[in-house]
Amino acid sequence: MPFATPAPKSARLTAATRLAVLLAAVLACGSFALAQGAASTSAGVAPPLRLPSLGESASDEFNLSAEKRLGEQIMRDIRRDPDYLDDPRLQDELLLIWQPLVAAARARGDIGSDTERLFPYEAFLVRDRSVNAFALPGGYVGIHLGLIAMTASRDELASVLAHELSHITQRHIARSIAASSRSSTLGMAGMILGLLAASRSGNADVANAAIMGGQAAMVQAQLNFSRDMEREADRNGFALMGQAGFAPAGMAAMFDRLDQANRLNDNNGFPYLRSHPLTTERIGEARQRVGLAGAPIAPVAPVAPDTSPAGTASRPAMLLPPTLGHALMQARAKVLMDNSVSAWRRLQEIDLGEASEALPVGGAAQASSVAALYGSAMASMQLRDFGRAERTLARADASLQRLRGGASPAPYPFSATDLGRAGQQLTELRVQLALAGGEPARAQQLLAAVTPDGSRSDLHLRAEVALAAGQAAALRECSQSLQTWVTEHPRDSSGWLLLSRCAGRQGQPLRALRAEAESQAALDNLAGAIDRLRAGQQLARRSGANGDFIEASVIDSRLRALQSQRRQLQDEANPRRGSSPAPEPQWRSRS
Repeated sequence: MPFATPAPKSARLTAATRLAVLLAAVLACGSFALAQGAASTSAGVAPPLRLPSLGESASDEFNLSAEKRLGEQIMRDIRRDPDYLDDPRLQDELLLIWQPLVAAARARGDIGSDTERLFPYEAFLVRDRSVNAFALPGGYVGIHLGLIAMTASRDELASVLAHELSHITQRHIARSIAASSRSSTLGMAGMILGLLAASRSGNADVANAAIMGGQAAMVQAQLNFSRDMEREADRNGFALMGQAGFAPAGMAAMFDRLDQANRLNDNNGFPYLRSHPLTTERIGEARQRVGLAGAPIAPVAPVAPDTSPAGTASRPAMLLPPTLGHALMQARAKVLMDNSVSAWRRLQEIDLGEASEALPVGGAAQASSVAALYGSAMASMQLRDFGRAERTLARADASLQRLRGGASPAPYPFSATDLGRAGQQLTELRVQLALAGGEPARAQQLLAAVTPDGSRSDLHLRAEVALAAGQAAALRECSQSLQTWVTEHPRDSSGWLLLSRCAGRQGQPLRALRAEAESQAALDNLAGAIDRLRAGQQLARRSGANGDFIEASVIDSRLRALQSQRRQLQDEANPRRGSSPAPEPQWRSRS
């Protein structure tokens, strides 16, 4: 709490008692141990405050290994959360933005050899309607689906991801912990001095004032440091997205969008109480950087009327080059971010609006039509209205064909690659629709027209079709492809699960159990993984000479490794007496 409430005069403690209680609290939370070394304690002098330089190791008490362990601990909880979303198609589209940013950070030297070895630099999706993204310790970035649904171009989304990646590369989490420790120490020192003065004067009001003043100083110091880190992430993110090949104007456009979204809920008051700089201030700085870089600044286009039955105004479209891929990504995020029937019905009814045939050929309007119809068809599929979904997809195909056949006018030219990827996504949705409708033969026929691209979504879809069709040759091929994939991507839980199902269909029970165990391990459910491996051991003993000895030995080895990992985690969760747990970080939670 930022302020302390004075006790009634009848219940007031003496100043000496207050001092003893405060000192006990300080020693219990370990503030002095984190902020002061032995030399400064013996000398009685507080260490000087200094903002670390970019990439500087922030604290010996919270080094890279400690940050990695804390990030893994948080991710173990997140992966078990029902709002943790694993959608292969949406994840593939996100990686098209995330991976170039990580590569640019390596090229700039923001990611060194030490963090490259320890941090996975993983971006994941969260099923949440709010416009948000956040960085976690150890190289993880979470993206809410509401943020994807709000952005109008890949450049806008890239600006947010670059900002969050900068929080990681500049070690803002560790630096925030170090700054919090120092400000806590100074605030506590101020309170102790005030209490000592009160004990001499006998005036309890002085003690109350000292407590409130010290706490306010701690809060204000943390707010100031947090705003500095946000500005630093803006500056570094701007340079990062430019080097990664994204339009730097996307950051100014994103701030414009955030400002418009928050205008009704934010009067821009009390800037000194904010952990983030004012949005208007960040817009100005971003536009100034774009101007200095010599890139055109993207203005906000007028708000266009919405053609949906709800009749609400659509978000302003930024005059940045859009892509059909991002428009479809937006539509998919809107369907997946809210699982309620009412939300799906609203999206489904988009196909009752203005016919796509009436929209102009080319340009953002036609692209929006393709994406809106894609989302409507997907919502109909979720509602199991398969006939309506088929009709809506046919309209989306027709709209896409007009884009392919007409000259797309500036400033919205769509490349052949972009048009091809959009067509593939429409076909993939039609395949999923056939599977959901119990038509595996039709799904197989549709998928045959799609060229394999080596993506995770393509691999998973082909495995699902092979499982539904049940053909031995297709199952063997998918098993081999999945085995290669999960060997290179061991964190793909759904990939392991598909491999388990394929192995089971081919009469390979030991392999199926091990893959199922690996699927649980990828979700950090070690208890479930160990249970599956033990079941595999029992099956191998019953099989005897008829069993798969290689698979049985792999199961034994993995079981020992996971049991050792679980013991290590239990030891970390229950530190020996006398050791202090790692401090809880105050990571960034808003872009």
